[in-house]
Amino acid sequence: MKNIGIWMDKRQAFILDTTKENGFLTLMSEVDDFHIQGGSGTKLKGGPQDVVHDSKYLAYENQQLKTYFKKITEHIKDVDQLALFGPAEAVKKFRKELSEQYKTLSSKVVTLQVADSMTENQVKALILDFFKSYH
Repeated sequence: MKNIGIWMDKRQAFILDTTKENGFLTLMSEVDDFHIQGGSGTKLKGGPQDVVHDSKYLAYENQQLKTYFKKITEHIKDVDQLALFGPAEAVKKFRKELSEQYKTLSSKVVTLQVADSMTENQVKALILDFFKSYH
């Protein structure tokens, strides 16, 4: 049985195929970090303001996330059980994308757990421990 665990955030995904000896892969995303900076061009109250188009940035980020998610799914096509870990926002968006665009993969998800930033070794231990206790 092919078990794969993924820890991911918006910057990178750590993918561990527990059936392979060297089954650990790091995928970097190409999602830009947007730091929207508002502010005023003047010290006068009610002076000119920088116009920020949040919706344009969010639409661009969503498109980049879809590309990132597609890249991840290419590495997990033949999975039997899939465990997802990561900060709430990224992993939940990935789960939603799976349920909407990759229904076969979505049916293989056995858990989705919120997990803060981790080192590669911590990710490996988390995934291996999960599948040992899952069976």
